[in-house]
Amino acid sequence: MISSAHVRASFDEAAQTLAAFLADPQNLDAVTRFAAAAQATLARGGLLMSCGNGGSMCDAMHFAEEWTGRFRKDRSALPAMAFSDPSQLTCIANDFGYDEVFARLVDAYGKSGDLLVAISTSGNSPNVRKAVEMAQRKGITTVGLLGKGGGELRSLVDIPIVVPRATTSDRIQEVHIKILHIAIEAVERAMFPGCYGA
Repeated sequence: MISSAHVRASFDEAAQTLAAFLADPQNLDAVTRFAAAAQATLARGGLLMSCGNGGSMCDAMHFAEEWTGRFRKDRSALPAMAFSDPSQLTCIANDFGYDEVFARLVDAYGKSGDLLVAISTSGNSPNVRKAVEMAQRKGITTVGLLGKGGGELRSLVDIPIVVPRATTSDRIQEVHIKILHIAIEAVERAMFPGCYGA
């Protein structure tokens, strides 16, 4: 039987995770730096790229479509892509191994001045780490949306954003999607103030 008390407890846990994130000023600074890096990338004609596994891939795809489509109101389409094409991923996995699926795509599409958003709730996904390493070699700025202390990616990315307190992927991902939306909103407010009544 479904318990309303358990449902309420889950909402409370989610709220406590977000509150813990907001309580650390370094987290707000990191999100601000993420938004600033995304704006600078777009201003110079660069590409926003994103990658992750499972639910994190869904977040990567969500991030990309908000730029190419509509976020709040109509404005110019902006260049963003998630590494999620099944034919590319399975081809690379078949030929080079699953750990290389994102790195090969960074190599194919990324250039100096672009930005990669690397999403991993553990901070230890090997294919995400290899994508970050490829990005570094190509002069691409890296942002890590991470959890569980940040893992090995915390020290590899340029801008680490680590969800505190949460120990499960679902709670971590709930904060990740808020970070993505808020960064997009911040960039849109700066680049297209008319979308916000200015």
